[in-house]
Amino acid sequence: MFGLESDVFILLFIALLAACCFEFINGFHDTANAVATVIYTNSLKPTQAVIWSGVWNFLGVITGGVGVGMSIVNLLPVELLIDQNVYHSIAMVMAMLTSAIIWNFGTWYFGLPSSSSHTLIGAILGVGLGYALLPENTMGVTAVNWDKAKSVFTGLFLAPLLGFTMAVVLMFVLRRTVNRKMRTEIFSEPKKNQEPPVWIRGILIATCTLVSFFHGKNDGQKGIGLVMLILIGVLPSYFAITSSKDLPKIKPDLARIEQIVYKIDTVGLGVAEKNLITDIKESIVYLQPSVNGTASDTISKLHVRSAILKISSDVKKISSDETVKISQEDRNTLDALATKEEKGIRKATDFAPFWVILMISLSLGLGTMIGWKRIVVTVGEKIGKTHLTYAQGASAELVAAATIGLASGFGLPVSTTHTLSSGIAGSMVASKGIKNLQANTIRNIGIAWVLTLPVSVILSAILFLFFRWIMG
Repeated sequence: MFGLESDVFILLFIALLAACCFEFINGFHDTANAVATVIYTNSLKPTQAVIWSGVWNFLGVITGGVGVGMSIVNLLPVELLIDQNVYHSIAMVMAMLTSAIIWNFGTWYFGLPSSSSHTLIGAILGVGLGYALLPENTMGVTAVNWDKAKSVFTGLFLAPLLGFTMAVVLMFVLRRTVNRKMRTEIFSEPKKNQEPPVWIRGILIATCTLVSFFHGKNDGQKGIGLVMLILIGVLPSYFAITSSKDLPKIKPDLARIEQIVYKIDTVGLGVAEKNLITDIKESIVYLQPSVNGTASDTISKLHVRSAILKISSDVKKISSDETVKISQEDRNTLDALATKEEKGIRKATDFAPFWVILMISLSLGLGTMIGWKRIVVTVGEKIGKTHLTYAQGASAELVAAATIGLASGFGLPVSTTHTLSSGIAGSMVASKGIKNLQANTIRNIGIAWVLTLPVSVILSAILFLFFRWIMG
């Protein structure tokens, strides 16, 4: 199959199975973020809640596109994927998968709501840094796409702050706007084994649905990005770009970029800006045979991918540089054509086959239905000192759904776990102040939040070097 040797095919199968395992663990690790509130407010029975959440996670992945997934793929420059030794590519993906699974499973076992997003991104960065330590490496720390890493970190770190702050604000608004009778109902603790009023139950189920759906759209795409890293690394001739037949479709976009770049006045520009413009022009010339359908067989799909992503990166720098004399309309055009996932020339590289999307959807959906209880107990009972009220549950989940949904729209991976947990904490503080938080739990969650990235990076780098050594 795909012309692979039997041992490489087996390793590829193991890698894809491990990717599904990661997404499966992600499912039951993050299930609590959606179902804890409906379970602890008696809105749904546990079995009903996890099945409902699993279905909506599945639908979220299926309909979510690949923008977030491609932000994961593009953390590593394409040069790191260009390796004639397929065993080196296997070493790269196995290091990422193994380190991510170890940390994810470990934190789940101890009931800590840590971030699968932080874990996966740390594992990818660890591979880049491990590669930088190899004696034959000439790229240094540029083996990591730091511009993309910066935008990813922005989303990961801002989401918990937004979750906490907006939950406090929403609780305040509810107290000031609803009438006394309604306020008494929604700010009361649920009675044991008694369902809430129909309208409250409907709101809580709706927020559970939204968090589950947007979790699939965001976290599910990370699994898609992980699988695409595997496929691009091991089978670049099949998966580096959508298809050689589809390349002519980007010809108009490439021509528009060329038209704008060639009319830029380079007088007065610095050396760096002039070099960027030259690089863009050279990359466009390199791609012309491919988009015209006249490229020789020696031009690989991976090199075509490299040229497209280089144009994308260089044009982003040009369009954001105010020293470059260019109209605002042209700036906006360049940004839309070259730097947005799944748009412009990037639609040739930012894709995933449907079978990959379906595989990850099933893994996440099934994982959501299993192993949920450990984290649910932490989220539902151990963040605040008092029982979760209807208003607290709805506020935290509404904020989480909105934050994750917006992040997915912008192609930014965020931590569902940290967003929801911080929302619960914010709602508890809004009710009875900071004293209403359980210090031990908050400390443990904070430690996991701080340690996840460095541990994932270091573990992945060590495993990468180890696997490179044993695989030659």
